[in-house]
Amino acid sequence: MQEQNYKNHSRYVPLYHLVTYGGGAALLGLSIYKLYRNYEMGVGGLFVPLLLIIASATLILTIWYTRYFALKAQDRAIRAEENLRYFAITGKLLDSKLSMRQIVALRFAPNNEFVDLAHKAVQENMSSSQIKKAIVHWKGDHDRV
Repeated sequence: MQEQNYKNHSRYVPLYHLVTYGGGAALLGLSIYKLYRNYEMGVGGLFVPLLLIIASATLILTIWYTRYFALKAQDRAIRAEENLRYFAITGKLLDSKLSMRQIVALRFAPNNEFVDLAHKAVQENMSSSQIKKAIVHWKGDHDRV
């Protein structure tokens, strides 16, 4: 497996990101076009195109929420893991001022950089991107989907 770093850590799955979202968008677009054409020409009914619009909108929402719910569950797990890691190193819990995005970014820091970077993130209100760029020795996370 390729070593992970700031430039290649995000996950892109073409079958998921292109096919599902692209297919849903195409279905919605064609359904709207069919509704418009049927209405304009006064032929065919409006029921089937409206039904397709509802079905494609439902499909798009299902695809989006499937991803959203999985990421939220992973965020909760990451918050617990990083809080435990910080506690094991320092005997204290992570600063409550850290945002979820900051905590998710800190998971890439090895233990010897983690505590200082967590303090710096709070003091300087660093963005997740700034935190990731500040990591010297990247610790890969190959489990996040």
